[in-house]
Amino acid sequence: MKFASYSVDGQGYYGAVTETGMIPLSPEFPQWPSLRDALVAGGLDTLSDAAAAREVAHGDVSFDMVLPDTTRILCVGVNFPDRNAEYKDGSDLPKHMSLFPRFASGFTGHDQPLVRPPESPQLDYEGEVAIVIGKAGRRIQAADAYGHIAALTICNEGTIRDWVRHAKFNVTQGKNWDNSGAMGPWIVPFTDAAQLDDARIITRVNGEVRQDDVLSRMMFPIREQIAYISTFMTLQPGDIIVTGTPTGAGARFDPPVFLAPGDVVEVEVNTIGTLRNPVKDET
Repeated sequence: MKFASYSVDGQGYYGAVTETGMIPLSPEFPQWPSLRDALVAGGLDTLSDAAAAREVAHGDVSFDMVLPDTTRILCVGVNFPDRNAEYKDGSDLPKHMSLFPRFASGFTGHDQPLVRPPESPQLDYEGEVAIVIGKAGRRIQAADAYGHIAALTICNEGTIRDWVRHAKFNVTQGKNWDNSGAMGPWIVPFTDAAQLDDARIITRVNGEVRQDDVLSRMMFPIREQIAYISTFMTLQPGDIIVTGTPTGAGARFDPPVFLAPGDVVEVEVNTIGTLRNPVKDET
């Protein structure tokens, strides 16, 4: 079962995704005003059961950022061996993972435009898998980490490249431009380790493959990410961890190839689906 946040005629809903349209579920569960509320309450199974007994009601919809009211998004940087080599600084593989925050306002939904701001032409793409925490925990052991995941989704962790260089140690301002990235199209409940262990990320720009790698090559696997992050902060249901992007972002081409209006970016993860977004200039 797949669940999405979406809008019809300006009205927001969440519901189950089918081949022919959406089954609205939010009107049936007023105790859970948002999809995140349902997830935090452990209600994904209840939503699945409800969807099985209902019919598609919405066909032409506008996808929203899949969990638009999420409060904590933490991203893992430089998490594939080839990504570390891209920096050409002669450094060994890092001992600890790099982390930075992103905010929900920086993400749009599936089929919605990524917005290039007038302050910079350096809008770039980063295809990634994102995990959504479903069970709280502190100092979680790596062996137990998968038990704390409720769902998976896809992230295009769009970045304004020159703005990540505005300060010596801080990339936050380059990572949080409004609608510069996307998350969705939906969440899928996490029920099987193979959903992560066998996952492959492919990012295409205008049909051309730019990124292609498997999660099993991560320097810091997702189990270790959960263990490390939960050492210094209590992970809570609804928290999102964006787990790292493979080599091949536009900034690493020679010369760099950034996104321009009219481009279309697709991030495909074989165990989740495909997140697609056009690019436009801010107006």
